[in-house]
Amino acid sequence: MVAASKARLPYTRSDLRRKVSLSYFGRHPTGPFPHVFRLSPPTAWHRCGQGPETAPAPDADTARGPGPLPPDERKDGVVNGDAVNGEAGGDSAAHARDGGGGTAAHPGTTGSTAALRDRARGALLGLAVGDALGAPAENLRPSEIRRRWGRIEGFVSEDPAGTDDTEYAIFSGLLLARHGSALDVSDVERAWHHWIADLDEGPFRGAGFSERGTLENLRRGLAAPISAQHRHAWSDGLAMRAAPFGVFAAGRPAEAARLVAVDGRVSHEGEGIYGGQAVAAGVAAAMVGSGLASVVAAALSVVPMDSWTARSLRRAVAAAQRPYPDRLTMERAVRSAVVIAGYPWTDLAPEAVGLAFGAFTAARGDFPAAVLTAVNMGRDADTTAAVAGALAGALNGESAVPPHWAGAIGPVRGSCLPSMRGYHVLDIAELLTPDGPGADSPARATRGRGGGREPSAVRDMASAAASFEAAGEER
Repeated sequence: MVAASKARLPYTRSDLRRKVSLSYFGRHPTGPFPHVFRLSPPTAWHRCGQGPETAPAPDADTARGPGPLPPDERKDGVVNGDAVNGEAGGDSAAHARDGGGGTAAHPGTTGSTAALRDRARGALLGLAVGDALGAPAENLRPSEIRRRWGRIEGFVSEDPAGTDDTEYAIFSGLLLARHGSALDVSDVERAWHHWIADLDEGPFRGAGFSERGTLENLRRGLAAPISAQHRHAWSDGLAMRAAPFGVFAAGRPAEAARLVAVDGRVSHEGEGIYGGQAVAAGVAAAMVGSGLASVVAAALSVVPMDSWTARSLRRAVAAAQRPYPDRLTMERAVRSAVVIAGYPWTDLAPEAVGLAFGAFTAARGDFPAAVLTAVNMGRDADTTAAVAGALAGALNGESAVPPHWAGAIGPVRGSCLPSMRGYHVLDIAELLTPDGPGADSPARATRGRGGGREPSAVRDMASAAASFEAAGEER
């Protein structure tokens, strides 16, 4: 890991914005669609940066399967914008949908530029930290986690690193920084082709099953939204990369949800889209300091209330609010509220989003408690912890992330997306927040505290991204 540089960066925020001007070679030609690729159930479970594992066994820790909402859910949790812990309910949901106030620097947002930038850094650093903390526990049951490590309270790897969650978030963040609110599906499709699908990256590049199904469809000449017609279109692959949309549309949950749905049409459908929208809207609300109730209400306000995602989110939040004698009992209750007993795949968007919001609520927004609760509940632990970390980081700002965790986050390694190698999540935070006084100050140019950041690598990658010429080259 490269030590942090204390020298002033040789480029400004304005330079970085100009350099990350993602020029496209033109729309990928598409022809007739004789068939749609369907990804067969795999025989191995693989995550970028980790070796293949056997498919997860049915989950014996989970006591319940799918079914109707618990009869006491309306009393204990947010339902259709009702109150959480006595905070504003329906009014906050309506305010979330309407977008609240705004500033001249960033229409539709509230709060100072400095505060927005601090929350943006907190959100994306929180995502990366949660991803790295949760990666070793991915696909494990809580009982397996306890047998291996006891209770996870920090990094359990000597060389912690993020997974596809962080790299795809950077990918979507760069795309959003280039196009802003004008982003459309053709922009997303071209980016997927140029940065991922048209590169020779081996069988496991592209990470999770929804991404792999999408890449196969794109490589066969299928265009969005048909490219999203595969067996894992309901996965949490969009939810894991949704936080940058909430950062960009701070204070505007409806706009965050609209933009992430544009991004998701290439790779996801139905509940997969809803999961991404709930996360993006929740982060957008947290970015302007909304309370827990308003963050949850914002997430619920942008998805159909009878959707699996909304039901899962309400169940998890309701369970997280009840009193428990200890953390383990609470985690079991939240997990049992949303996890489908016996279902082997852990990347269900409704499940992952429910667990993440449940962890966030149980922790009352506290960053370390939120991500560690998500990690110790297992299942798709890197994604649930990344989402919980993004929510808590957006709510509390960068200082909420413990320095020893933040210091372990360096530029991504490109384990899943080689074209993203060298970018740091904090560069994306800078790109997605409004310019303001002091935006190019020496203090900001040194990028604050934390280790593992190499300014020249990010500068070179930003330069290459301007023309895409170096997208497939070895760096």
